[in-house]
Amino acid sequence: MSLASVVAEDSGFRAYAFEWALVDVETSGLVARRDRVLSVAVVTMGPDGERTGEFSTLLDPGCDPGPVQVHGLTAERLRGAPEFGQVAGRIAAMLQDRVLVAHHAQFDYDFLAHEFARAATPLPVSRRLCTLALNRRVDPPTEDLRLGTLAAHYGVPQHKAHDALDDTRVLAGVLRASLREAARLGLPLPLVDCPPRQDPRFLPRQSKAPCSFRNPGRLSPGGPLAQGMKVAVTGETDTPRTELVARSAAAGLNMMTSVSRHTSVLVTNDASTGSAKARRAAAEGVPVIDERTFLRLLGEVRAGTPHEQRSDERPDERPAERQSEREAEREVVTVPGARVAEGGASTAQASASKTAGPVPVPVDRPLTGRRVLVLGGTHPTAAAGRARVVELGGAAAINLSAGVTDVVLLADGAADRRMARIAALEIPTYPADWLDAPAVAPLPRWVIGRRGPLVLPRGGVIDLPDQQLSAVWHLTASWAQRTTCEVDLVAFLVDEDEQVSCDEDFLFYGAPESPDGSVRLLADGPAEQTLAVRLGALPSAVRKVVVAAAVDGTPTFGDVGALQITAGCGSSALPLAQSALDAATTERTLLLAELYRRGPRWRFRAVGQGYDHGLDVLARGYGVDIEE
Repeated sequence: MSLASVVAEDSGFRAYAFEWALVDVETSGLVARRDRVLSVAVVTMGPDGERTGEFSTLLDPGCDPGPVQVHGLTAERLRGAPEFGQVAGRIAAMLQDRVLVAHHAQFDYDFLAHEFARAATPLPVSRRLCTLALNRRVDPPTEDLRLGTLAAHYGVPQHKAHDALDDTRVLAGVLRASLREAARLGLPLPLVDCPPRQDPRFLPRQSKAPCSFRNPGRLSPGGPLAQGMKVAVTGETDTPRTELVARSAAAGLNMMTSVSRHTSVLVTNDASTGSAKARRAAAEGVPVIDERTFLRLLGEVRAGTPHEQRSDERPDERPAERQSEREAEREVVTVPGARVAEGGASTAQASASKTAGPVPVPVDRPLTGRRVLVLGGTHPTAAAGRARVVELGGAAAINLSAGVTDVVLLADGAADRRMARIAALEIPTYPADWLDAPAVAPLPRWVIGRRGPLVLPRGGVIDLPDQQLSAVWHLTASWAQRTTCEVDLVAFLVDEDEQVSCDEDFLFYGAPESPDGSVRLLADGPAEQTLAVRLGALPSAVRKVVVAAAVDGTPTFGDVGALQITAGCGSSALPLAQSALDAATTERTLLLAELYRRGPRWRFRAVGQGYDHGLDVLARGYGVDIEE
């Protein structure tokens, strides 16, 4: 059935009828503010799915083309091609008044935004759609969500991968098929609003060099400075501030922009100053010295303990934290490719990742391999229902998708607007008491042998596969697709004291990238956001990446409902692990997950701890300087 036929037959599909501009870029690297576009292709498509135009060109980036083995674009091949500024006008005309579409759209959008800014030309894009995010919503029965895999699944011919024009033509076919599936499921499109991006200044960011030493604690009266001490400065200084910071950092001190309970010393020439740093130092009992004393001590800084020499047992660790990690250690068991806490994925689920045949279902876990959507009920009863699904070996779905195998109806669940779609899709529905002792229908054919993610309960822990630690890990949070509350994903990069090394180690929508680019916050839709973490590039001082969510304004997570957190290696791979997290009715911030070091390993933990206070209080707890 053509897209035009679907538009004609399904009145609801008219909400998906846009003018589209499908884009693909090949680049010299992965960092938009640093690397350049080598080739670009744009295909325009009308609301009926018919192609209305196309344009492609190679570009002279004025730099090394990067991984030629991937894109095949050598410097010789690019020589003589136009510069981006010479074709910016033509590309802008094709993007004007259209929704930009790409597979992993934020990547293409960011590169275009930087190239248009360098060309001093406004980027005329107000909305974008990511076909990767759309297919995460659709959840087709594929081994991954790469463009080539989706093309094969949807029957779209692909002739030359990593060729911008061919990739864009393939993308057009994938978009048509994905929109048909979205219409069949009644899914809202994950459109992302794009702010104006026309700032012509793209100077390299001056990022703070990470400190290589552990914090030895506070400066003792009359004692020496030691490498790794956290030092803050407030007020006017006789030595230029940039010089003072540079000399201190060169000596191995950790120069901070804020004061917390872990600050070793505050330097100020006016002890009576009413600055925020001075007030916080007084409240926390942080030692205060003047600049002259600090410079004298700076002349002989004692050697510190490098982060790399950190042992498994941390003597300065709070006993409660050490005990909780030991308890988690006892719960970890081995499964293929990872380690997972008991109560998460069953042995049968782990086996499904390496066999294509039917998997025996344990008697005590009858929902193994199933994805169950719970509808209706109060927040507590719905949360209990999802917890019961996980206890029985299943995965608790947050939204309707092609992967849902069963639906449980709590009070008023039958009145849910999605029930008409569920009936049309012939998904089995059950009353609430079905979860007491579920009798299940046979698994659909497409589910048998499909590798599903490991299902973690709240507090569940897995070890990440060693061979994938150099890759980019994606932690994706999603919630109900028609949620009207504004939910923001945030992250804290913290040291062994659970504190950020600088305010820039707090990532949120206004500062979505860490100073060294190892962690990025990605917007994939109004009900989905992702944290991309390159573990191998994290500074040694970062011992943990904390992922949290906050509700904007007066609503609480009781208004949002459950959130799902997934962890996967790469943007297009299926998740390695997932967890459905429910907060109680009053929380405004919610700790979702952690990536943390444990000896030589990195671990992922599903947390699910909510707090009534706002994001500002949570941030201050991690040492971020929040202005009143």
